[in-house]
Order: sequence, then C-alpha cells, then structure tokens
Amino acid sequence: MLTCKKISIIIFLFMICMYTQKAEANYIVCPINCEQERNLYYTTPNMTGDDVQELQVQLKHLGYYQGKINGIYDTITMEAVKKVQVAHGVKPDGIVNVTTWSLLNANRGQPVSQEKIPPPPGKVSIVIDTVNRTLTIFSDNEPYRQFHVAVGKPETPSPIGNWVVLRKAMNWGTGFGTRWHGLNVPWGIYGIHGTNKPYSIGGYESHGCIRMHNSNVELIYPIIPVGTPVYIIGNPLGVPGHTHRLLRRGERGSDVAEVQRILKKRGYYTGNIDGIFGWGMTEGVKKLRLDHGLSPDDCVDLDTYKALGL
Repeated sequence: MLTCKKISIIIFLFMICMYTQKAEANYIVCPINCEQERNLYYTTPNMTGDDVQELQVQLKHLGYYQGKINGIYDTITMEAVKKVQVAHGVKPDGIVNVTTWSLLNANRGQPVSQEKIPPPPGKVSIVIDTVNRTLTIFSDNEPYRQFHVAVGKPETPSPIGNWVVLRKAMNWGTGFGTRWHGLNVPWGIYGIHGTNKPYSIGGYESHGCIRMHNSNVELIYPIIPVGTPVYIIGNPLGVPGHTHRLLRRGERGSDVAEVQRILKKRGYYTGNIDGIFGWGMTEGVKKLRLDHGLSPDDCVDLDTYKALGL
C-alpha cells in the first residue's frame, strides 16, 4: 500500500527524471557567446595576451587608444575602454566583457572587406579539413577558393560529418564576427563564422565552430546559399595527437556518434545515431562492457574504445 510519504518520494524522483531529460534535450554544445573567452580588466600584475592585443587594435582603429599595441592591459588601455563605455551610456568600469565587445563590434560600421568574388558557376559545396584547418569552396566538385580557418579544441572538437547550411545571419551574436552560417548538427549549435580573435585562425581554438577571418567570411557570405552541403572531414574521435575523450551519459559530439554507429552495428544499440549520449546508449555501453569483462557502468574509456575496435 502506498503511503503519503512513498507517493511524495515517487513524485520527487519523477520530477528529477523529467528535469534531467529536459536539461539534456536543451543542452547546447556551442551556445551564443561561446566564442567569447575571458573578461579583461586592469589588475596587478597586468593581464596580457593576444586578446588584449586585439582589443588594443580595435580601440586604436576607433580612435579611443593612442598607446602601443603591446598586448598589456595597462591603465592607458583601461582608460580607452572606459571612453567607449561612456560614449554608449554604459557604466565605465573598464571591464571588457561580452557587452564591451558588442559595443566595439557595433562601432565597426562598414564591412571589413570590400572585395567581391563572382558566384561559382556550378553547384556550390564546402569541405572543411580539420587536420589541415582549411575551408575549401567547391564548384561542381572542383576547388574554387580556399581559406585558413580555426577549428575545435581537443575538448570541444568540431562536428565531423555531412551537414548543410541551415541559416545565415549578419552580426548573429557577440564573438561570432560579422557573418554566421549555421549548420544542421543535431547535437548542438555550430556554424561557420567570423571572429574577434584573428590570431586564432589556423589553430585548434574554437568551441567546435569554424572560425574565419571577418574579411573572408564576408567574402563568401553572398555566394553560400542556405542548403549548401558542408563536409567536415577529420578523425571523429578527436584532434590528432590527443587521446580519445572520456564519454559518459550527457556527452555529445562526433565521437559519441561514432561509438553509437559501432554499438548499433554490433547489436548493442537501437537508437538514432545522433551524437547524443542518452539512456539507450547507456544501456548499450553497459552491456558491451559486461561482455568484455569490464565493470558494468556507462563509461566509454580506453578499455571500451579497445573493445569497440577504436
């Protein structure tokens, strides 16, 4: 017989389960502003880095900064930031955060690039090579134009697979530069976009998105229609030179999709290959581990990868 106390416990557990499922469903790998890194502010010792240097370049371009481009967040840099904040009616605290970068972007006005290229004569497609960090536009399967890009870090790799451009936007969000091409990746928001960090181009630097110089992303924007095929190639298990990620329920990515593919091929998984480590995949991983003499949990570790032949 169910007592009031038992009913309350059942309701409580049900609510936790629903909350967890909702949280998983709403999980976004690359949320708005994910490309924005640390806040910058005056401190002793001074903050230094390429992001400070980029800030100084933008401040100088806008006429707020007359000092050296030295990558040091000193008092001169702080005062220049405060001038920007005062000019826009924002509290002049000298802290460079998402709002401050937004103000700097809004001030840029005209596009970075005035160059134009003619539309490709044939069917347009894009190939992104995450190993060589290049983006190549193809016209009827022939190379048309190639650019250097930045791709995902080892802990947040770019989504390997075949996608399409789902949406396009200008100035879509702070940290995404001046143009955005959103892709139809099922496990998160990913896109090809510009950046406020041009020094990152050519490296494994992003949260999974594909970064381009603003001048280059503006160049390709008019010739890349919605529906353009985008092929992101590379190792689905991660960045070269790094070990496979440790996966548990809740993780998302190309590596999760690859594990799902093999589990499904071997009869351990019946769900969709969607790159989302959910309950169905959890049970499949547990059974695989048991069959290979491993502890019965949902951890995809090096032993599990070995059992999968990866």
